[in-house]
Amino acid sequence: MPLRPVHEPRRDDCPWCGSKRLRTRLRAPDLRLRRPGTFVVDECRDCAHSFQNPCLTPEGLELYAAEENRPADRRRLESTARTMLRFPEPESWLDVGTGDALFPAAARRLFAYTAFDGVDPTPRAERARAAGRLDEAHVGPLTSPRILAGLRGRYDVVSMLHHLEHTRDPREELAAALTALRPGGHLLLELPDPASASARVLGKWWHSYDQPRHLHLIPLANLRAELVARGCEIVVTDRRAAHAPRDLAAAAALFARRTRLPRAAGSLTAPAAALDHLLAPALRRTRFSNAYRIVARRA
Repeated sequence: MPLRPVHEPRRDDCPWCGSKRLRTRLRAPDLRLRRPGTFVVDECRDCAHSFQNPCLTPEGLELYAAEENRPADRRRLESTARTMLRFPEPESWLDVGTGDALFPAAARRLFAYTAFDGVDPTPRAERARAAGRLDEAHVGPLTSPRILAGLRGRYDVVSMLHHLEHTRDPREELAAALTALRPGGHLLLELPDPASASARVLGKWWHSYDQPRHLHLIPLANLRAELVARGCEIVVTDRRAAHAPRDLAAAAALFARRTRLPRAAGSLTAPAAALDHLLAPALRRTRFSNAYRIVARRA
């Protein structure tokens, strides 16, 4: 049987706005897993949407998939959940792309009376439910008709934290999330910011490029406009709190891995991590902030 291709045909238009005014923003290898291949990120000159082009097929994504094994930063996760304290305490909360459900476990400390469910394409969600971090686990994509039919209109909050950049069709994911929300419910989103100055300064070493696993880098303005077009009210937009102080440390770790200098990794990443945290209070107030957060209310 012939092997299936790992790339789709290269496209000549922007998947977000349809413009054909594209430029190559980045060419990068797989710095994290060091698997073969060079990957291209194109940017639309009209709407600034950035996307992998050609995009990996589902088989290609499976080939290059990697589970996140970073230790949980509980304080950061709780800080993200604290964004929702300004609203009435939700009865039900769905975390999309939940993985090991580290975010629901942290959020539960602030929302003791909320039922937390999770959906993830991998069996990690089931393991998280067995460990008590989720009340319900659903294995598969949220966009699956089988899953979405049972979740329609069930939730007061749906969270998608650093999830949309991994998806083949972010608009379809947003539609599914809004379908799972009750009227008046809130959608909590966090994404890497392609407008971050760190992307320009660090180039391929910027961890949020993460080729070939990040398929879309969506500008804040584009996501806001999309949510408004779908009848949502934007109630929170925040670049400062969403900033994760790890750009330099991640770049140092990727460099050490790429150059096969594992012994140098510690001597590079430790001072870089210290500098990340030292500079964070200032950087999060500038264009060096590397992520953004949105809360949108479903009408």
